Amino acid sequence: MARVLIVDDSPTDVQNLRNLLQKAGHTVTDVSSGEEAIGRVRAEKPDVVIMDVVMPGVNGFQATRMLSKDPATAHIPVVVVSSKNQETDRVWALRQGAREYLTKPVKEADLLAKINTVLGQ
Repeated sequence: MARVLIVDDSPTDVQNLRNLLQKAGHTVTDVSSGEEAIGRVRAEKPDVVIMDVVMPGVNGFQATRMLSKDPATAHIPVVVVSSKNQETDRVWALRQGAREYLTKPVKEADLLAKINTVLGQ
């Protein structure tokens, strides 16, 4: 199973995602900001990152762009999971380097399918 880093400033959303992922057998860690995410991804090299967009400081779009442009982390897929549900948000996330985009509230089957897709499973 995969090592997953959740990046979200909402404790409720983190717990919901953690429960879904752990139930599926994944190992989960979390951080609550884009800044923390960049440092954690560089240090721990998770298999996949679940990234919220709306966060104080470095937002999810900015963090995704930084990770996808850094040769040390560009290979790590980012799945954006956001309450932003406009098509322009999805397109912008993909342009920043995200591999997939889901809107909250996320369905368990959709989340697990996207993770399997980005991991090539």
